[in-house]
Amino acid sequence: NPLDPICTYNLGASCVKALTVQELLDLIGHDVQEFLEQVRTMSLHYGSFEGLPRLRRAIGGLFRSSSPEEVLTVHGGTGANHMVLMGLLNPGDAMVAVKPNYQQHYEIPASIGAEVRVLRLREEDDYVLDLEALERLVDHRTKVIALSNPNNPTGVFLGEEALEGVVRIARAHGAHVLCDEIYRGLDDAYMPSVVDLYERGISTGSLSKVFSMAGTRIGWIVTPDREALEMLENRRSYDTICCGVLDELLAALALEHHEKILARSRRIVRKNRALLDEWLKTQPSLGTRGISLGSTCLVRYAFDIPSETLCRSILDATGVLLCHGDCFDEPHTFRLGYSFDEGETLTKGLEALGSYFVRMERGGVFGEVEPEYRGSLS
Repeated sequence: NPLDPICTYNLGASCVKALTVQELLDLIGHDVQEFLEQVRTMSLHYGSFEGLPRLRRAIGGLFRSSSPEEVLTVHGGTGANHMVLMGLLNPGDAMVAVKPNYQQHYEIPASIGAEVRVLRLREEDDYVLDLEALERLVDHRTKVIALSNPNNPTGVFLGEEALEGVVRIARAHGAHVLCDEIYRGLDDAYMPSVVDLYERGISTGSLSKVFSMAGTRIGWIVTPDREALEMLENRRSYDTICCGVLDELLAALALEHHEKILARSRRIVRKNRALLDEWLKTQPSLGTRGISLGSTCLVRYAFDIPSETLCRSILDATGVLLCHGDCFDEPHTFRLGYSFDEGETLTKGLEALGSYFVRMERGGVFGEVEPEYRGSLS
């Protein structure tokens, strides 16, 4: 539509800079001709019904001790979350959803008539999950506890000790823990997964964010819970059947060398996070809370404009695309993604944003955020 605003600087995206096929093959050291020969002779019949075996092995390698038999490949992280929630919950069941979070985790259960008990992460706690508050929400009727780790949109990561606290509460009531781990992997140290710690833990993920291959639409479900896995395998035959054979080949090649891809992603994220940190120091009306170990952060602003209205105005005036905080039921905030490329888009986008905010300040619209919001992302 020629009347739609044009996005010049995409700061709304949360994927680390996308790879081309050539860049992927160069990065992992795979011969192009060998790859083309694999594609040339590939059967275009249905693929493996649980997922390409070598891909399932590679996905299992992202965890401490997960076997290929505990892995299902699906259509993207969205497909993974949808399948788990629709498979585990029925109308009238109770579940706990952490917010802010990816909307699937609470809207899908609500849409089928499940009771959604919301555990809100609080800014004053730097968006760290409150285990006592969680314990008050979980009882014998709770079927699922759903969270993202690192969190979307704040990037805050729940470490092993806190994750064990979630597991302790879930185990006491026999609840599953669905952990969307699509942003996991951007720290140098191993980032524990729920499936490392809990027999009823379910990890979902995909190639979209930290692996820079969103276009493959390859996601996965990993769980040591055999009963849940059998149920999900059965559901998969109705809504997935199999993933694309070319997509799964690319995914296997990538994840067999996942550390090389993650090293690239960490380099991009660190460089851009530092750029964003320095820019935020110059913006008295903006601030963040918590430490981001993802590729996004949640920015609070100190003026009385609805977030969707503000972000539309920013897009119209500057070409900068942001994700407004109302998407996450977090008013007066916006999510900013800082890994779209290796700094060019971020630098120019922040420059345009800074000019926009100066104009607003001159118009007397802005206040200053409280000092506790003036922290660093890392």
